[in-house]
Amino acid sequence: MVVVELDLRGQDAGLGRENMLYIALLSVVGVALYLVVDYVRSRPFHRQLDSLDAPGAELENALRLHGAVTREQQAMQRLVADSYGKYMERLEQYKQQQEHHQTFVRQWVHQMKTPVSVIDLLVQQADRGGGEETKTLLASIQEENERLAHGLDMMLHTARLEKFELDVHVKRVELVQAIRSVINEHKKACIRYRIFPKIEAGAEAVWAETDEKWIVFVLGQLVTNAIKYSKPKEGVKTLTVTVRETEDECRVIVKDEGIGIAEQDMPRLFDAFFTGENGRRVSESTGMGLYLAKQICNRLGHRLEVASVLGEGTSVTLIVPRQTVIHSWT
Repeated sequence: MVVVELDLRGQDAGLGRENMLYIALLSVVGVALYLVVDYVRSRPFHRQLDSLDAPGAELENALRLHGAVTREQQAMQRLVADSYGKYMERLEQYKQQQEHHQTFVRQWVHQMKTPVSVIDLLVQQADRGGGEETKTLLASIQEENERLAHGLDMMLHTARLEKFELDVHVKRVELVQAIRSVINEHKKACIRYRIFPKIEAGAEAVWAETDEKWIVFVLGQLVTNAIKYSKPKEGVKTLTVTVRETEDECRVIVKDEGIGIAEQDMPRLFDAFFTGENGRRVSESTGMGLYLAKQICNRLGHRLEVASVLGEGTSVTLIVPRQTVIHSWT
């Protein structure tokens, strides 16, 4: 418009103020219409981009991105699709590496269980005819071998937890018998540390819907912890396992007379590798027992509750609802 005005003035003419205002108004209206049309065309694509960043949005939504209009939007659409493809490719590689690692761990643990069993058998045989000094030495070897066996078992179940949904079979399980078998497995440790175990149940048999293998592992962790943290206390201790049932649930309460848990450690009991104050007093603490037990219970739809008084003991309650719901967590 300025160029036209200057050209007309060179010819002793002009657009006039009204014409200039009219042309300026038309230009503004034209630009505004262009911006409105461009906004309307681009708005659906921008909404899709916003939805990708919304809380709870699925990553797969990136593949549904469509309707790019401008070159910039088309470039953005290609970039998002390419980035998603590369991410999924790397994720698949990571999954394969994890699968190989888990397979190796399972095979290694199974192989290591054989020498552990052989050591246990040899110790039992040697203990029959040895002197007092030999028996003391063999008892120490037996204790360390039991610790190794427990660590291998924990490692194996940690690996299996990754594929929990493929390794679970819910059925009716008799809890009193399961508890009795767990205590029998730990009877040597109970004798060694002067711990008297007893089972209290309102009935000869208490049935619950759960996975037998996993629930036995959880009970084993609770009993192992009770023995481990009762060991530092002097004198005879009692380990009481109480079974209660109602119409809605079954409760298994494992109560020890051990060293207890510091109050400040209670909120983090189920964190992986957390040992707290007790980790300084008991060298074999790993911080994985209660973590694994909690993870398994979560997947089985069970609950764990812990109460403790420092210096007096700890009570861990396993709650099994009548209606078990399996959760598949990744």
